[in-house]
Amino acid sequence: MTKKVFKSIMIVAGTVLIASLVIIMGCLYRYFSDVQVKQLEDEISLAAVAVEKNGQEYLEGLQSRGYRLTWVAENGDVIYDTQSDEESMENHADREEIQQALHSKEGKSLRYSTTLLEKTFYCARRLNDGSVLRISVSSVTVWVLVLGMIQPILIVIVVALILSGVLASRISKHIMEPLNSLDLEKPLENDTYEELAPLLNRINKQHRQIDMQLSELQRKNDEFAQITHGMTEGLVLLNENNVILNINPAALELFHTSHSCKGKDFLTVERSHDVSHAIQDAFSNGHSEIRMEREGKEYQLHINRIESNDAVIGAVVFAFDITEAAFAERNRREFTANVSHELKTPLQSIMGSAELMENGLVKSEDMARFVGHIRTEAGRLVTLIDDIIRLSQLDEGCDMPFEDVDLYEAATDVTAGLVDIAAAKDVEIIVTGGTVKIKSVRRLLTEIIFNLCDNAIKYNKDSGTVEVSINRQGNFAVISVKDSGIGIPPEHQARIFERFYRVDKSRSKESGGTGLGLSIVKHAVQYLNGKINLQSSPGEGTTIQIFLQENMNDAMQVS
Repeated sequence: MTKKVFKSIMIVAGTVLIASLVIIMGCLYRYFSDVQVKQLEDEISLAAVAVEKNGQEYLEGLQSRGYRLTWVAENGDVIYDTQSDEESMENHADREEIQQALHSKEGKSLRYSTTLLEKTFYCARRLNDGSVLRISVSSVTVWVLVLGMIQPILIVIVVALILSGVLASRISKHIMEPLNSLDLEKPLENDTYEELAPLLNRINKQHRQIDMQLSELQRKNDEFAQITHGMTEGLVLLNENNVILNINPAALELFHTSHSCKGKDFLTVERSHDVSHAIQDAFSNGHSEIRMEREGKEYQLHINRIESNDAVIGAVVFAFDITEAAFAERNRREFTANVSHELKTPLQSIMGSAELMENGLVKSEDMARFVGHIRTEAGRLVTLIDDIIRLSQLDEGCDMPFEDVDLYEAATDVTAGLVDIAAAKDVEIIVTGGTVKIKSVRRLLTEIIFNLCDNAIKYNKDSGTVEVSINRQGNFAVISVKDSGIGIPPEHQARIFERFYRVDKSRSKESGGTGLGLSIVKHAVQYLNGKINLQSSPGEGTTIQIFLQENMNDAMQVS
């Protein structure tokens, strides 16, 4: 701004200076030219009187280098000339000033040289005898005058420009000083030029608007940060160049990065070719989806293009943890397949036996055995259906009545019903511990103990033992079922509570069972807000502990 003011002042000063020089020189030249013309008129008047009185004698005695007198006859012949031989001079009848003098007694004319560097002014007067006396004087033109004075003119211009530069610098600084000291944060508190008042008022109004907009933006940004910070889903905002604008904690954990990734290309955070291709596909088509696995978990990425005023300004990446959903979907498929198989097996056996009996292919003495086989398979089918219904009820979280239950008493009742089964397998089953009462669901506790004991008996060794222990540890009531059976290999321990999962399918088929017992235990414990602990070594047996805590309704009562 200072340079512009300085430049403007210098341009004005230079323009004024040049204009002044042109005007002054023009006026002076015009003035002196007028003075010269008047002097010439006075001279011709005096000379005319002298020539009429003394004739050629006056002209011959005249000594003047500045003026030239020419005496011309009425017919235009030159009678006498003070600077040239009259005999060599051509007829002057056609001269403008001579013609004017012959007609109106006086005549004037101005003629320039061929180079336009000199001009000659002529003044003529008719004498009484009809002849014409002409006087002329030559002078330089204004351009010659300018060229002759170029040095002083240049000196004047240089001195004037130097003075103008100094003054312009000071003036521009003086003008700009109040502007440079403006406090734009408080525009109405400035004491400066009155002409700036509308601008300062407008700036103050804009300040208020900007402050309001910034406050609103900050509020929305805080809301967005709080919302995204608490999200379990990963969220990443990208601009049109794939640069990260914002990323929430869930996404930081998913992509193993930190907040320093903001402002960087998303490719530096996630180098997966499939993910990059999905993002580019979203920019092109508006939306894309992709699944990815990370550290044993499965994620679904939804990528949506962001547009504003029909222009693409970025994209948003949502990452959903679908591990449980995917696991549930796999379990559902496996469960459907397993249920179909488990239901089909006894039904085929029943149908086969019934068909043989219907066609009379069973001897009378074998009839009882076939009927017993049908009954056994039907019972197995009913048991399987009951277990499936029980799991369905647990999955749906059906309301069940809570009551005071003595765990030791419940364990004793359950084991009493399993004594015959255990004896058939040459397995001893015992109950240890003491009375522990809690407020819980009796039916679920009974099923937990029954399924654990039944499983321990089936997979035990000959002359083995099953010990059911009821005790307490701190605020927990603990049901422990320990057997001396075959044990569970480590690679199978994480899956034994899955539906229809069997470690040894051939042995499981021989021992019977639906394959849902431990799954029912798991879901029942979850319903009761408890925990399961498994300890097992191949060939050394298995210990499963159930820890029951306060349920959602009442505190656990331990006596």
